[in-house]
Amino acid sequence: WWNNGIRQTSNSKHPIVAPGDLAGLKIRTPPDPMTVDIFTALGASPTPMAFSELYIALQQGVVDGQENPLINIHSSKLYEVQPFISNTNHKYEATPFLASKIVFDALSPEDQQIIRDAAKEAGDLNRKMVRDQTESLRGELEKAGVKFNDVDPAPFVEATQSVYDKWRQQYPELVDELIAAAKGAAAQ
Repeated sequence: WWNNGIRQTSNSKHPIVAPGDLAGLKIRTPPDPMTVDIFTALGASPTPMAFSELYIALQQGVVDGQENPLINIHSSKLYEVQPFISNTNHKYEATPFLASKIVFDALSPEDQQIIRDAAKEAGDLNRKMVRDQTESLRGELEKAGVKFNDVDPAPFVEATQSVYDKWRQQYPELVDELIAAAKGAAAQ
């Protein structure tokens, strides 16, 4: 598993400090049912839309805000039309590293191990680079005029309990494993 960053919420209206601050805001989400569920539970009006349409939609006021890792916010210059970024840390964005089973199985066991080792090494480097870049981006975005704020995660977790319950019905072991992993990471 590689890392695409932890998702934050930006908007053009005001800082998001508590879930109630999202009430009535049109927040662009990817067309992903779980993310839609999260923002619905938080009181926002989730608006699924392609990422390629996002900058114009923010600029024209079609949506008030969006949620993405800082790397995406920076690289797509969303901060130009989003003066507030709230560190909601509401979703970790994992990126799987995949290979064709047919092609992989055709390789020698030695070559398979070389690829596994290289993928593990590259994944470790990717996670470090994303962490480092995310830390430096906050300073760059603040210099560009973005106002950051941190949030107390407890009210957000409480407000999204229905999302955990809904998805646990379909994927009970997976949801429980993810919650345990998140709690373990938070404790570190």
